[in-house]
Amino acid sequence: MLDFSAISYLKKGNPRQQEVFKILNDLLIFDKLKRFTPVLTGTIPIEIDIESSDLDIICYCKNLEEFKNKVSNHFKYHDDFLIDEKEIRNLKTVIARFKYQGYQIEIFGQNRPVNEQEAYRHMLIEWKILQKKGDLFKQQIIELKKQGYKTEPAFAKLLGFHGDPYTELLKLG
Repeated sequence: MLDFSAISYLKKGNPRQQEVFKILNDLLIFDKLKRFTPVLTGTIPIEIDIESSDLDIICYCKNLEEFKNKVSNHFKYHDDFLIDEKEIRNLKTVIARFKYQGYQIEIFGQNRPVNEQEAYRHMLIEWKILQKKGDLFKQQIIELKKQGYKTEPAFAKLLGFHGDPYTELLKLG
């Protein structure tokens, strides 16, 4: 099993992963947010990204206001910086977005350990499915994403799920 908790695996990954490794190190995101156990999730770690894929970094923050201030202080000078607080599935969440070197970066904080957050759980389940289903399935996911599908709905379509794709995917975990 690949260890997604540290970004070192990106260094030996495909060219895009290597580029993301450099960007994350340039920004020092993982150092600056170390106390919040940041983890890169989404499509880039599991190699189903498309050109428009963003960098999703999830964090565990017990104090949302402290997290919000820390993220703002470190990243507010980047292009299109925006930070917001909202409720996602009955849990208060801080979401910051900004652009850096052509990438949209999203930093997501909840008062929930990262390994319990849905983004992380979805990524692990998707990675396991990709390992079992192989390259053809992977290419089909990428094609659906290029057609505008979000990741979980693309998996749901190919796996024949009905209902909420986010919930159905979690049932596999």
